Amino acid sequence: MSLWKGAGGGAGGCCARSSSSVVAAAAASCASSDRGGGGQAPAAAPQLLAEAARPLLPPSLPRSLPGPGAMSGGAASAPKPLPSSGPKSLREMPHPLATSSSEEMGPALTPSPDLLLPRSIADKDLSLPNGTPVDTSSPASSSSLLNRLQLDDDLDVETRDLFVTVDDPKKHVCTMETYITYRVTTKTTRAEFDLPEYSVRRRYQDFDWLRNKLEESQPTHLIPPLPEKFVVKGVVDRFSEEFVETRRKALDKFLKRITDHPVLSFNEHFNVFLTAKDLNAYKKQGMALLSKMGESVKYVTGGYKLRSRPLEFAAIGDYLDTFSLKLGTIDRIAQRIIKEQLEYLVELREYGPVYSTWGGLEVELSEPLEGVSACIGNCCTALEELSEDMTEDFLPVLREYILYAESMKNVLKKRDQVQAEYEAKLEAVALKREDRPKVPADVEKCQDRVECFNADLKADMERWQNNKRQDFRQLLMGMADKNIQYYEKCLTAWESIIPLLQDKPETK
Repeated sequence: MSLWKGAGGGAGGCCARSSSSVVAAAAASCASSDRGGGGQAPAAAPQLLAEAARPLLPPSLPRSLPGPGAMSGGAASAPKPLPSSGPKSLREMPHPLATSSSEEMGPALTPSPDLLLPRSIADKDLSLPNGTPVDTSSPASSSSLLNRLQLDDDLDVETRDLFVTVDDPKKHVCTMETYITYRVTTKTTRAEFDLPEYSVRRRYQDFDWLRNKLEESQPTHLIPPLPEKFVVKGVVDRFSEEFVETRRKALDKFLKRITDHPVLSFNEHFNVFLTAKDLNAYKKQGMALLSKMGESVKYVTGGYKLRSRPLEFAAIGDYLDTFSLKLGTIDRIAQRIIKEQLEYLVELREYGPVYSTWGGLEVELSEPLEGVSACIGNCCTALEELSEDMTEDFLPVLREYILYAESMKNVLKKRDQVQAEYEAKLEAVALKREDRPKVPADVEKCQDRVECFNADLKADMERWQNNKRQDFRQLLMGMADKNIQYYEKCLTAWESIIPLLQDKPETK
């Protein structure tokens, strides 16, 4: 995905789109405006997952945002209510989670074509986002379709100027602790970097430091989530190859999310993380590098109470609650399915050898019984591969987006706090005001923060929705492909023993 793709929702000097200079100027403008102010068979898996996922529907968010002028009101201007985005008023905006009929909701709530794929994939012609037609005549062609879905990213590579990868995990054993480090390689043509390429080693707590710094210095933006740090001892070995590789993939995706963001990718802490050989020196600086805006938002007192959240942000909050609930249900069912698959796999491994032992006692049935035993062994291998794919590819994406939804909720709460502060200050000015024409500067700056939050939050929400559609389309297509391969292997295995079971003509 292009570095600038999906950034069209930003406004008010808070979100850049076209070049590094514009991004830097936008981030500086947003910061400067605030400095002064403060036993089941495996076949049941698809049906259970589809049943749990059916009610999901993304919100239809307005795309137009407040213009740059809304961020720089003069000191003599009168206080104005928070602006509404889009051509409609807030009262006219339909709720994205409403269950009304399509006639009542109108075209604004037409479901995304991506979400309609499972229902009509065999009934209509499909095309990729870049216009490439997709042939769905054969269900076994899902692997080729999955490869073609990568075309968008390949076409956008030429527009990128920053590439980051996480690889080469290494285990370090010290006197006090044992930990894993990962190599972070950066290639760039940006002027902000002194060299075109960097290679440093980072451990998990360094990634955690970066995320905390991004939250502090960019409080209006959605920060991608990290994989969970803690695991249950005795259940998951955090030094096993499978766990380390799963975490490496998650950390690599975390950095790529930041790299693709038009504002976060220019953050000074991100630059330090990618380039500094010794990160501990920067960690010791503590609060010294916090921006004024980060401090003001972080230390907003809890005494302000929001009267009512604007309808468009209330709709986002409702959607995130429903999304988290449904994804959590899918995650629990998927884990239960994997557990039952593994239990079924144990039974199969005991089941197959019985036929082989039996064949040693029955000379006439020896060949077909050995064939059945080999067939069950092939089915065991296929089921083991399917379970591994669900564990390594399917579950991590679900958990990432559950954490993503929580991150978005936190940004939404920060926005509510700033709006509540603005409303309280505006009310205090209205009560004390006699004939003074001017509005205090801190009230105007507080209003600027609210508008900046609104613009950045809506831009990040739109970008998040685009990424979600892309990720889940690939995820579900990959799951379909793996299930097709599994059942094809089982079918081939059972078909291979049919000739051994058929009656053979007796020789005279």
